[in-house]
Formats: sequence, structure tokens, C-alpha cells
Amino acid sequence: MKIKNFHDLATNRIREVALMIAETGLEAIDTELVVEKRVVLQGNTLIIQGRYISLVAIERIFVVGAGKCSLDAAKVLERVLGERLTGGIVIGVGETQLTKIRAVKGTHPFPSPINVSATAEIIKFLSGMTEHDLVLFVISGGGSTLLCQPPQGLTYEDEARTLKLLFEKGATIEEINTLRKHLSFARGGFLAEYAYPAQIVSLAFSDVPGNKIELVASGPTVKDITTVADARRIIEKFNIEKEIGLTIPLIETPKEEKYFAHVWNTLLVSNEIALEAMAEKARELGFSPIIKTTTISGEARDIGTMIVKELHAAPSRSILLYGGEPTVTVKKPGKGGRGLELVLCALQSIVPGELVLSIASDGRDNCDFAGALCDIITKEKALTFGLDAVKCLEENMSYYFFEHEFDYLMTGITGSNVSDLLVGVKL
Repeated sequence: MKIKNFHDLATNRIREVALMIAETGLEAIDTELVVEKRVVLQGNTLIIQGRYISLVAIERIFVVGAGKCSLDAAKVLERVLGERLTGGIVIGVGETQLTKIRAVKGTHPFPSPINVSATAEIIKFLSGMTEHDLVLFVISGGGSTLLCQPPQGLTYEDEARTLKLLFEKGATIEEINTLRKHLSFARGGFLAEYAYPAQIVSLAFSDVPGNKIELVASGPTVKDITTVADARRIIEKFNIEKEIGLTIPLIETPKEEKYFAHVWNTLLVSNEIALEAMAEKARELGFSPIIKTTTISGEARDIGTMIVKELHAAPSRSILLYGGEPTVTVKKPGKGGRGLELVLCALQSIVPGELVLSIASDGRDNCDFAGALCDIITKEKALTFGLDAVKCLEENMSYYFFEHEFDYLMTGITGSNVSDLLVGVKL
């Protein structure tokens, strides 16, 4: 099972239902299963998402990837392409054994020298491609941090400080990735420029609200419509240069149409796939599911409160489903993630017969926990253990609360990434 402590948590019916639904969502977006289903080689034809790509004039096929899904996807692409595969390089956050494709384990959520070196290797690898080459890119969440190639005057450490500040100030993923496009020579369409004039198919695994493909991993193969001026406005909005004591140099992204004329960017996976599978599972279990939104955003605490209010108003045997990426404005030096804070806030007003669960689809809610759940049992255990949920929220100590109360979810790195999946259950 994806949720390793499933049986420890499933101590009653409402918990069992919530966990089965969450498990179904994770299974539906399993990277290896999705790639096996949607990428097929038949003779001299590659079929991707039902689109037929002739390989008659293609002399070499390469796989290049960056993100949390890249290693698992590369493993399947090696099997699918077989002898037609020439080689490749991917940078991810886990470990896997590959034969023809070089795998690099990078760091996340902050860049490092390993990321910088691997990105330079990818840029060099893409140089010298011809119109008779096909490059399959695997692009997924986490790719922005992994594709680190800062301009002169900026280091990976400077970018890490900038990113940390944006996280703490509650910047949206659109704001963060708009800025990051202009901080690296490997985002915002640059990889498409380096691979030109090769044929390019980019397989995207979306972790951004609204599935804006140009924001996934900061769009390394997508023509960027933002400019340095847009990035500068974000720097000014969050007062970044004053906060970190550095004038940030910005890069303009490639705008020439020729670099993107032979690029096909396609969305392979999104949270909609997970939520639809979760809804179907809810129906099998005898509940009435409602997918409330696939693009939830805003402060995690506010969303936790909102979900409980919607549960209060829902009829019995309801399942409320949400996907998206809440934010946390960090005020104290505690530890935890957006899902943990959301659930801890929901705990304040949860009543018997209700449950709220949040799980990060990549298995890491800014910590080794994938998320958490809360119900009336959580409240009772908190009282027994002397845990003050309100104080833990005030101190940004959601990790401490669930570490001692035990209603956290453990998956390890899932190899998937479609943002967060939220479940509300009412018996």
C-alpha cells in the first residue's frame, strides 16, 4: 500500500473510508502505471496520449527529465522504447536503477551544488541535437529546484534564501515560478532552445492549480509569456532584495518562436485523475462524493476551517474532495507542512461523525510526514497527551503535535506529484 501506516490509523469505519479513498487517489497517479498506459511503441510509431508520432525519419531518441516523477517515468520509458532509445539523463529526488539513461539524485526543496552540476550536464547533453533527433522530456513538480543554473552574480545559496523567504511569506506557486523562470538558464523554455532543432515531446505531471503547463517545473520546454519586468514586480512585492541583502540579477527567457515550433507539451497526469478515482471509490463504499475543486489555494488554516464548515452543512454519508496547493505564512520557527496545519486547524471545530484528511501526493508535506487526518479521536488523544492544538498552530508546530499524537500519514517518497489531495468525510 502507498500509505504505510494505513492499518495503524484505520481503527474505525470513518477512518477506514477516508484512508481507502486517499489510497485510491495515490494509486491512480502512480507514475509507472500511468506512463505504461499512455506511452506505447508500435513499430515505427510512438503513441502518446492517443497521438501518433512517426519515427521513420528519427535517428536517435533521448529521454531528459527533471522532477519528482522523472526517475520512475524514465524507468518505464527505458522498457517501452527498448533498443530505439539512444540515451538520456534525468535528475530526480529518489533513487532508481537505469540502463541507458543517467540518473542523478538531486536535492529538494532547496537547490544545491548537485543540482547545479546536473543541470549543466543536461544543458551540455542537449547541445548538438539535429532535426532527426527526438527528445522526450519528463517534467514534473520539483523540477524548478532541480533545474538550477543561476546567472552570474547569483548563487544556488542566494536562490535558496529567496525561495525560503517566498515560502515564509505565503507566495503563490504562480508567483514563485514566475520569478524562478528568470533566475535560471534551464527554466522558462531554455531546454527547448538548447534541444533545437530536435523534435520535442514534453510529458508533464502537473502539481500546479489549474494545470498551467507553463508553471510545471517553471516550464523548461514551454515558451514563456512572462518577462523580467514581471519577475521584478514579484521581487518588489515581497521586498526580497532588502530582506536577503542582495541585488538579484534576472534573465530574460527565450522568446523566438522557432525554438518552440516542433515542441509538443502534453499534460500526462493531474490531480483530476486522482480526484475522479477517489470519487468512484467513495461511490463504491456507499457515499455520495462531490469534487469541490481541483484548484484550492489560500492559507491552509482558512481552508481547514472552510472544509469543516462545508462538512457541517453536508448531508450524511457525504465525501467532499479537494485538490490544490494551500500556502502557509510562517510566523514562528516551528516545523510542519501546509497539510498538517490545515488538518490541525480543522481539528478545532470537528465534531463526531466527521473527519478531515490531507495528503501530499509526493509523500512529503514539507517533512517526512505525507500529511495527517483528524476526527473526534484526535481530539481525545490530544487531551490525553496534554497537547495544545491552538498553541501548536500559533507556533507553527504542527509537526510536533502529530508526532506526539500519531495521526500523521507516512508514505515515503511516492514518485508522484499532483499537489495535495484533501478528503472530508461525514458519516
